[in-house]
Amino acid sequence: MTSRSFDAPVTAALFDASGQAAFALGDGTVRFEDGSVAEVHDGAVLSACLHPSGRGVVTGGDDGRVVWSTPDQAQELADAHGKWIDAVAGSPESGLIAFSSGKTVTVLDPADPHYRRDFVHERSVADIAFEPKGRKLACATYGGVATWFARIETQKPTFLKWAGSHTRVLYAPDGAFLLSAMQENQLHGWRLKDSKDLRMGGYPAKIRDMVFFDQGRLMATSGAHGVVVWPFVGAGGPMGKEASELGFEEGVAVVRVAAAPRGPMLAAGLADGRVWAMDVRTGPQRWIVAERGAPVTALAVREDGGRLAWGREDGEAGVADLAT
Repeated sequence: MTSRSFDAPVTAALFDASGQAAFALGDGTVRFEDGSVAEVHDGAVLSACLHPSGRGVVTGGDDGRVVWSTPDQAQELADAHGKWIDAVAGSPESGLIAFSSGKTVTVLDPADPHYRRDFVHERSVADIAFEPKGRKLACATYGGVATWFARIETQKPTFLKWAGSHTRVLYAPDGAFLLSAMQENQLHGWRLKDSKDLRMGGYPAKIRDMVFFDQGRLMATSGAHGVVVWPFVGAGGPMGKEASELGFEEGVAVVRVAAAPRGPMLAAGLADGRVWAMDVRTGPQRWIVAERGAPVTALAVREDGGRLAWGREDGEAGVADLAT
């Protein structure tokens, strides 16, 4: 494992298409595994995602700027004039980038500098996600999730209602389900073909992370003392099924989860700074970071499941090989 020590909290960890790790930090920089540093924000990085091309990282800052950084250069994509950029998302399929600032979600096309779509909501938007084909965009807000066609300028959204504040949103890889984490220690979902509600409760803590893996057959979430794993097999997905809990640690919450999209490799970051990984088909869990410390704030597994990147609130970070 290669360890790093930064002077600011790690906001996000990601792997680009080349397999290189990148870390977005609370000091406004993006730091690449090869040692390159992009100083891109006057303040903290609040959100980050991969660029749709797979090259580099798109970040949103508390300076209101959206920036695309690679080891060679940094390019400003948008400026919200000081409004915090709460969430960013990119779609490899459509090539689009979206970001949220307050009540407004904006869609950009990097291939067309004049392209811009602004979608305004009644309440602030906490998180955004493109559907798998990149044609629609889901926006988590108070009272439910709004979905928009990403390229249509004038439209009314479809609003999936569920009382409470929605803080995270995620599409299933096949586009059949939409999941939302809530402020109230709950996970909610909808089967999109008929808007049927999925009630997925029982969490002792707020769900900060969720991810699909194993070719979309499983979804993992934080919010408990182990990783909560829901089955998504068949037309009903998790309906009528129970979740399992992996890597249970009494008194210690899982705060971050990451996984290989098409494989069985799952990783968890804990509130006490430790990190483990597991092949859910063969097990058992393997401690990647066994030393306790500040809470894990960022976690990523490379697409092929071969490497893991992690970061903590105190700036400690690292990259580890998961190959056996």
